[in-house]
Amino acid sequence: MSIASILLFSAIAAAPAGEQAAMADYNVIPLPRHIEVPGNDYFVLDGRTKIVRGEGVSEKDADFLSEYIRQSTGIECHVTGQARKNAIWLSVSASCGQNPDGYTVTVDKTGIHVSGNSSDGLFHGIQTIRKSLPVGEYDEVAFPYAEIMDEPRFRYRAMHLDVSRHFFDKDFVKKYIDLLALHNMNFFHWHLTDDQGWRIEIRKYPLLAEKSCRRDYTVIRRDYDRNDGTPYGEGCYFTQEDIREIVQYALDRHIRIIPEIDMPGHMLAALAAYPQFGCTGGPYKVWTRWGVSDQVLCAGKDETVQFAKDVLSEVADLFPCRYIHIGGDECPKTEWKECPDCQARIVSEGIQQGSAESVEDALQGWFMKEMTDFLKTKGKTVIGWDELLESGAAGDDMTVMSWRGTEGGIAAAEHRMDAIMVPHSYLYFDYYQTDDRSQEPFAAGGKVTVEKVFNYDPYDGIPEKDRKYIIGVQANLWTEFIAEPSHAEYMVIPRIDALSEVQWSPLESRQYADFLKRLRRQLNLYDMLGYNYARYVFE
Repeated sequence: MSIASILLFSAIAAAPAGEQAAMADYNVIPLPRHIEVPGNDYFVLDGRTKIVRGEGVSEKDADFLSEYIRQSTGIECHVTGQARKNAIWLSVSASCGQNPDGYTVTVDKTGIHVSGNSSDGLFHGIQTIRKSLPVGEYDEVAFPYAEIMDEPRFRYRAMHLDVSRHFFDKDFVKKYIDLLALHNMNFFHWHLTDDQGWRIEIRKYPLLAEKSCRRDYTVIRRDYDRNDGTPYGEGCYFTQEDIREIVQYALDRHIRIIPEIDMPGHMLAALAAYPQFGCTGGPYKVWTRWGVSDQVLCAGKDETVQFAKDVLSEVADLFPCRYIHIGGDECPKTEWKECPDCQARIVSEGIQQGSAESVEDALQGWFMKEMTDFLKTKGKTVIGWDELLESGAAGDDMTVMSWRGTEGGIAAAEHRMDAIMVPHSYLYFDYYQTDDRSQEPFAAGGKVTVEKVFNYDPYDGIPEKDRKYIIGVQANLWTEFIAEPSHAEYMVIPRIDALSEVQWSPLESRQYADFLKRLRRQLNLYDMLGYNYARYVFE
């Protein structure tokens, strides 16, 4: 049945908050691939409805659904092992299809049947039921009989969060993960270190937490002649116990965390604690300004290479995800050109310029390959920014994150490398959202509207034969100018809704006017959950 027909069902019985009954609406974000509503019959969910946990279904997933129903409607549905009717049956069945993130929902006179191709797929189906619910206090909710078959367009679906420029604590990171789960995302890219702050405990190098987390002050916006005069970041880092807790929190919600330890550039905070790993020996200070620092790790010193491997070893042990992001972007070679250790490394390793822009760029390629080979011994796959392609380091054992445009992804696919599309002109959520900047909080510049995100197609410019290498899409939230959780939420929502449609829904089914109708309903859920969001799209 058409989306218009489904909307008709919603209009029939959608009751305002406080009334006894309301109708579920399958027009959720992201929109499922196939929805069929065969008639006017419906199943009524109420306080007598049970949630039945089938074989292979985790207790947590069943409890999540119970809590979602209570949270949205006030109806208590308890989890049980069996029921004959008036139930929501949860199951995992490979018969649903090949895509592990796929799921089906069948609503009939007996109840609601949600089956995932895997536990991940089941969780996405649970999210669809959750988002179908009306928000309010109800005694019962009517679900029209339906057949929903759904699977994502891309296997990698993520959001990024920078906690180094400004720190966001454990509670907010969990709330951010909840937001990703709501949108059927399966990866969280966590940017943990940079020139302006180091945010993860490394036990072999305790000064990284004790000293590298703190900067003397912060510049006021982009005015490098003014600063706030206030030390920032004392104690602002995640202990390894914090990391393990957050990793498990994410895994419970079927999200894998990709940590990013950016190197060999963007390492000034680390050098402030351990100056011996730089080319000059310092002194260094945690950076108080934004931009790109010339002070980077020394690729020529064996002890620096070992330091990087030691850090990545502890990171690999903390994060079970197969991916580790090691950056590789914005690494000036100013000091390397003058550094005797770096120049000696070039000679001793026989490093040639090759396809790199300079022999020093090739040295960075050597460094990145050292880290890649080391992480392979830990069972990890490296992700790096698209500068990897310029250093001569790129190989089919790495994944390229294309941020400076789409060209990096196109080039990676041509070389049969996996690529993730993150072009800043479409997917940097620290950019403004409208032309009227007087009505918006200060941002990094540029403009990325909800509509621009929604209309982005990651396959643009990619030949059909190479599209299998474009494994997914993410958006980035850099936080130079974002210091508060409410501001971060404002920058992400509702652009994350448009992003989730790009990640999940087939291109041919996406219509912006229809999306806006669904978005209006989604805002009720944000209000209930206490998220801050931008409202300009409806003004």
